[in-house]
Amino acid sequence: MFALIDCNSFYASCEKIFRPDLRDRPVVILSNNDGCVIARSSEAKKMGVSMTQPWYQVKDEYLSKGGVVFSSNYEFYADISNRVMNVLSDLCPEIDIYSIDEAFLDLRSFKKNIDLVNFSYDCKKKIKEWVGIPVSIGIAPTKTLAKLANKVAKDDPRFDGVVILSEPEVIKHFLRSMPVAKIWGVGKRLTIKLESIGVKTAYDLTQIDSRLIGDNFNVVLERTVRELKGQSCITLNNSMEPKKQIMVSRSFGRSVKSKNVLSEAISFHASRAAEKLRHEKQKCRLITAFIRSNRFNTRVRQIYASRSFELIHPTDDTRIIIKNANRILDQIFANGYQYAKAGILLSDFTESYGYQISLFDKKKDEKNTAKLMQTIDYINLMEIAKVGFGNQGYQNTWRMKREIKSKRYTTKIEEIPVIK
Repeated sequence: MFALIDCNSFYASCEKIFRPDLRDRPVVILSNNDGCVIARSSEAKKMGVSMTQPWYQVKDEYLSKGGVVFSSNYEFYADISNRVMNVLSDLCPEIDIYSIDEAFLDLRSFKKNIDLVNFSYDCKKKIKEWVGIPVSIGIAPTKTLAKLANKVAKDDPRFDGVVILSEPEVIKHFLRSMPVAKIWGVGKRLTIKLESIGVKTAYDLTQIDSRLIGDNFNVVLERTVRELKGQSCITLNNSMEPKKQIMVSRSFGRSVKSKNVLSEAISFHASRAAEKLRHEKQKCRLITAFIRSNRFNTRVRQIYASRSFELIHPTDDTRIIIKNANRILDQIFANGYQYAKAGILLSDFTESYGYQISLFDKKKDEKNTAKLMQTIDYINLMEIAKVGFGNQGYQNTWRMKREIKSKRYTTKIEEIPVIK
């Protein structure tokens, strides 16, 4: 059996942990630059606020009805997510973190049979008491069925946040009531194709031969059908696959015309990308930089410019990555445009502890470079100070708007709640 633990309205629930005055009030979270709604509490959903809805469209009516709004606070959400996952790791030896607010547990890893009902409610209770986040739990013989069970647990209050699918007839009942569009891994295009051949529900899908699905659609859908029939095909992914590329980009808080300001943004993103690269214990050979205008603003001249630079030697040195990223900027920058976004992409990775060099290469001081980068990463991670490079600037007027961001209650000592 597999269990899927899914945090309810995760971002909004995080904001309520240290704000008991928000317990029953509608809360929405906004995207970068406070543009669109990306998360809603259950109270906000009842008010009719939609996901990805532009904030300016609902702002006045929403606030007039007592709604509360926050800019996205990713540092805070990531820390709360880590706390939830740590609790789950203590409860079950085999865990697969699926997203920031979801994780699968392989209940087969327990040495003896457990009471699934008691386990589920104990799990809910501990996460709520120890972290402050409400969760829904779905348990079933496969991960796809566990996903279905979790959706039922979240949508139907009669189940008190827990649904266990173990009996064939019970599974069949919920398969009949689940539209094919709601099945994990079935997107809009696939839904249209399936409905055109009479497949309306998850149960309808299970009545088709799995091999025919594989021949006429794809292997992924065939695997989904087998999972819906109770055959476990999707294994837990405990080991993280090394990344093949790293992207760092942000929309600006305001339009940027100055090349110097763009250079600060490019340098900042390059530094962040290099830091992530070292965390992955990789080095890159290819650096790509891009700049673009706001494609949604038809009143300004449009531009998208991008170029790549291939290094002779793979590197994870922030200085080299920043230097070459700015070389690319020199080549792609054009005057007279209002730029809205810039970004860096690192790719063509090789492992940092071993790669082939040329016989004619000049010997580099790799040891001192590695020590320098490790020291910078340690200082920044431990927040002893903030170490950066001069190219990044210090005012950062280009940074995205987060004007109504909550405090970083759990990651910043100066912002810990104070009881008077």
